[in-house]
Amino acid sequence: MGVRISLPVLIHNSMDKITRLFKDSYKELMEKVTWPNWAQLQQSTMITLAATLIITAIIWIMDVIAGDILKFVYNQLF
Repeated sequence: MGVRISLPVLIHNSMDKITRLFKDSYKELMEKVTWPNWAQLQQSTMITLAATLIITAIIWIMDVIAGDILKFVYNQLF
């Protein structure tokens, strides 16, 4: 003996929730988010670029060392 809810009511409630979600998201994006200025954006970009290059170099060095170790081991075994 449950409560029956018709399909149009469910669809209407779902659409209201989706509409509210989009309205709230837009409001948060326009009123609550603080966007960086141009100088902050450039600084963040340079930090990200430098970190990417450093991490890439570290991984490349580790790859070269691991490759040399494996070559040495394979030459000793075969």
